[in-house]
Amino acid sequence: MLKRGLVVGEVGRGTYVSGQSRRGAAATTDPGDPRIDLEFNFPILPGQSQLMAKSLAGLSDADALQVALRPAATGGTPAARELSAGFLARGGWSPRPDGLAFTGGGRQAIATAIATLVPTGARCGVEAVTYPLVKGIAARLGVILVPLSMDEHGVRPEAIEKAHHEARLSALYIQPVLHNPLGVTMPNARRDELARLAQTLDIVIIEDAIYGFLADEAPLAALAPEHCVVLDSLSKRVAPGLTLGFVSAPSRLRESIMASIRSGGWGAGGFAFDAAQRLIADGVVDQLVAHKREDAKRRQRLAADCLSGFEVQADPRAYHLWLNLPEHWRSQAFVAVAARRGIAITPSSAFAVVPGHAPNAVRLALAAPPIERLEEALRTLVSMLHAREQDFAFVE
Repeated sequence: MLKRGLVVGEVGRGTYVSGQSRRGAAATTDPGDPRIDLEFNFPILPGQSQLMAKSLAGLSDADALQVALRPAATGGTPAARELSAGFLARGGWSPRPDGLAFTGGGRQAIATAIATLVPTGARCGVEAVTYPLVKGIAARLGVILVPLSMDEHGVRPEAIEKAHHEARLSALYIQPVLHNPLGVTMPNARRDELARLAQTLDIVIIEDAIYGFLADEAPLAALAPEHCVVLDSLSKRVAPGLTLGFVSAPSRLRESIMASIRSGGWGAGGFAFDAAQRLIADGVVDQLVAHKREDAKRRQRLAADCLSGFEVQADPRAYHLWLNLPEHWRSQAFVAVAARRGIAITPSSAFAVVPGHAPNAVRLALAAPPIERLEEALRTLVSMLHAREQDFAFVE
């Protein structure tokens, strides 16, 4: 009901029925119009399917399709590992082919890494504001997430040390590049600190690099290769309907990684595996990445123009931003009123590891709508920001 804008829930105040606006922030979409999705972040560009179709045409051959319909090996083939290692290289870093394993997607890669490195009942350090699905994955694996405080440069090294000394952390899950949802990219000094700390404390860092394709910074594995597991995926580069996950781990962990993939049922399908390798080998994914980098920058420029004067955290290369709300708005109420205007956005509570400790903010995912619809949504949100929460009726 919250997403539909029918109720507003606030900690300490209960749940309220949302009414129509009394003044200001007029709705810009008709009730019958589909919503504008600023909640899910899967960029699919105009003309993308035509570009991909040329590369995938070979799968219509009966012999090629016969191969693609077979199960994909968890460790892929030597040729697939070599191809993928070159494709994933970034900022002077390249994964070792013999350290690569393949999963069905990025979420399966996260589950694989946590299941491998963190025993049931053990502790995994995470940024205090993090990718929401990590919370669900950890709960199902019986893993305790330990929230680590952050500053403008990302997770604080002293927070990691403190948490580890209180009770051992089995691993860390962090996003050093284009953090979701905050958009933070760690500067070199912080990256160096984390790499040294991981080696000193003998903790493996699980680095979520799903958005790394939009940036040039190398993963932390370039600094601490024996203490980093890098996770990547094609879900953002290509599309959620045709994806493949990558796990790059130190060679000593690869067998355990592959065992987790098999036991968890997190492996890649044969058809998706073969299609992904074709798209990579043909250079189609690289073309999509180049176009999406420009698209993300264009959308960020539009958002910066529309939201000028408000407190926004964003990287100009990212497909999302973090909007800190004015004092007269609360996150859940803002989300509910936006939903009544046909706009789906995500409250900060979705990203907070500890319930009740979320910043007063929302995440805006910029990738999905056509650019004209994105501008329409942003203008509507700006009109709401200029109004006050009290301008919208909430009755018990």
